[in-house]
Amino acid sequence: MQTQGAQPAGTSDEQSAARAVREMFDSIAPRYDLLNHVLSMNVDRLWWRRTARKFHDILARPDATILDICCGTGDMTMALARHRPTNSKPILAADFSHQMLVRGNAKFAGCNIVAIEADALQLPLANDSIDLITTAFGFRNLSNYRAGLEEFHRVLRPGGQFGILDFSEPGGLLGKLYAFYFRRILPAVGSRISGISGPYAYLPASVHKFPPPAEMLQEMRGAGFSEVLWQSYSFGIAGLYRGVKP
Repeated sequence: MQTQGAQPAGTSDEQSAARAVREMFDSIAPRYDLLNHVLSMNVDRLWWRRTARKFHDILARPDATILDICCGTGDMTMALARHRPTNSKPILAADFSHQMLVRGNAKFAGCNIVAIEADALQLPLANDSIDLITTAFGFRNLSNYRAGLEEFHRVLRPGGQFGILDFSEPGGLLGKLYAFYFRRILPAVGSRISGISGPYAYLPASVHKFPPPAEMLQEMRGAGFSEVLWQSYSFGIAGLYRGVKP
């Protein structure tokens, strides 16, 4: 598979794509949580909790170092924190959108979470230093998917795991109904509530551009991961990719 990544309208290279994504999420940060819950009909909460449960064994280890990258306003991070024992290492919650991170940091008080403003493609972390990386609905927005996977591989310890929770495109009749909602209704509602049209036109386009599960698993193997798998959530509307650094 050719290297690919997010490419918002009007961008021509990885640098301009990354800049456009950052500006986009900064712009929708004030209404981001509301829109997520409304547009997903609160199913997003179930996805975060289900993903966190998958990594309970790592999260339950007080000495484990956990990174939630592209954390946005921190809902995935908070789901992870519920599985952390008392007096454990703090979870690292990182995002390169300042406005999203500000809103996430407001949730983290007293939850043993440290917010870091950082780019997923250039993590300010040492090699072999992380036990678990998660990202929920953020990986799809990276300007280079292979570079993101390779950066995960760099910072994970041998035996470390990662989980990428993101949207996919289901097939069959459900897929057709979902495509109609996702491409017609969701952008209209999102634009109406937020007052901004661009991000909610970008969302279905970014999901369509994201590699389907078979290709994504191939890319994960190519980046050096083993035990890769994809688990469908909600009939394929979303899914969890997992891998282990050998």
